[in-house]
Amino acid sequence: MGSDLSRRVAARREELGLTREEVASLADMDPGYVAYLEEHAPRLTRQALYRLAAALGTTQDYLLGADTAVPPGSATTAAPLPTTTELSPHRCMELVGPGGVGRIGLVAGGDTAPTILPVNYLVRDGVIVFRTAEHGVIAAHLPGQAAFEVDRVDGAMSEGWSVLVTGRAEPVAEESEAVALRVRAPVRPWAGGERDLFVRVVPDRISGRHVSGRNLH
Repeated sequence: MGSDLSRRVAARREELGLTREEVASLADMDPGYVAYLEEHAPRLTRQALYRLAAALGTTQDYLLGADTAVPPGSATTAAPLPTTTELSPHRCMELVGPGGVGRIGLVAGGDTAPTILPVNYLVRDGVIVFRTAEHGVIAAHLPGQAAFEVDRVDGAMSEGWSVLVTGRAEPVAEESEAVALRVRAPVRPWAGGERDLFVRVVPDRISGRHVSGRNLH
């Protein structure tokens, strides 16, 4: 099975309208090796990666998927027109289950637009859990209805998924429960600093979509 690097090499070559033989000539590689690169998870030397990126008119970071300084989806892609499929709530929770970085959106009384902030989160017993500052922006909006979004996007391949959880966001007020969460949900705050207030988002509605040529649900 090909790696992300393999897919990016193949996509960039097709984007340029080049054959494997032409890329091999430009990169001073054997055509068979270029084919291998596109179909397997290769180990490239720095010199080989440099030559390959130069032959494809792109950067080493792009081929490695490290071009994270630009918004998702801004890279050109040679992937075919992708399809969008809805995900079941169960599959949505499977995707967000490992935890990571999500975005919490809350609307305070009198506001006309939501406040949206990134947070590191974990999922425990079907509930989204994260930590924030006790007197910070998020805490000032609690308790209340909230939207919590997590997504993963590969802009170069026009592939990814997005999950939206809506429900009630509330601070964990009981000290015993907060102590238990410190043990069971040792989530690292996104922005660092003193962020000792645990917040949970109890889902009312879970929805999601997957964009790809493959079916994920």
